Amino acid sequence: MLITRHADAEAVLSDPRYVPPPVRQDAEEGTLAWLRAQVSRFSAGETHAGRRRLLVERLAALDPAELRPAARAMTSERDGDWRGVPTAVLGAALGVKDTSAVPAAAAGYLSGEESPEADAAVAELLELAGIPEITLLLQGHAATEALIENALRQAHPGDDIETLLNETLKQDPPLKATRRLDTQTGEEVTIDLVAANRDPSGGRTPHLTFGYGVRPCPAPAHALALAAGVLEALLHGKPARRPE
Repeated sequence: MLITRHADAEAVLSDPRYVPPPVRQDAEEGTLAWLRAQVSRFSAGETHAGRRRLLVERLAALDPAELRPAARAMTSERDGDWRGVPTAVLGAALGVKDTSAVPAAAAGYLSGEESPEADAAVAELLELAGIPEITLLLQGHAATEALIENALRQAHPGDDIETLLNETLKQDPPLKATRRLDTQTGEEVTIDLVAANRDPSGGRTPHLTFGYGVRPCPAPAHALALAAGVLEALLHGKPARRPE
């Protein structure tokens, strides 16, 4: 079933009977598939609640107000070459200094597409950090970079960053759809986030890009801070040039 109305999407996201489609539980330890079976995003019930608490506790030690200027400074230092900046800044804040394996691991994190490259990247990250830190890096990598890229498509120099980000999250979100499984009927439900966000009957209700109800994103402030810092450097200032 496809859901496109804002009210219907809110109802599904608020009902605990709807859970993420299950992921396989028999993967070899240290692989991408194994990691997906260990994280909060793909779990339900008390397991999800416990894993989410670990993320929230870890995030509580990170001040978004510090992430924003760090992202701006790094973008300027790289002469506006912003790719990888959100991950590097978040990694440094989490104590993970080497985030070079994150893109390869993140490539199949949401889709479940397995590959030797993704498995090797996960194994490398497990040598550097715990599952909560890896979870935050993988979930933040693709989503935050896509948010910045989508915002830049409609941006103009001098734009108000907060307004730009809010409109992008509503009109062109990095995640276009999310799936749930109805545990009572076995039916899979797909929520079209773009359509739901734009639903005229929703009025001025908030966008659903960061989730809603029982499974909201645990780090919207952190993601927005990273994206805002990059966009500030690109739209409000001249990137610092390196010495010749």
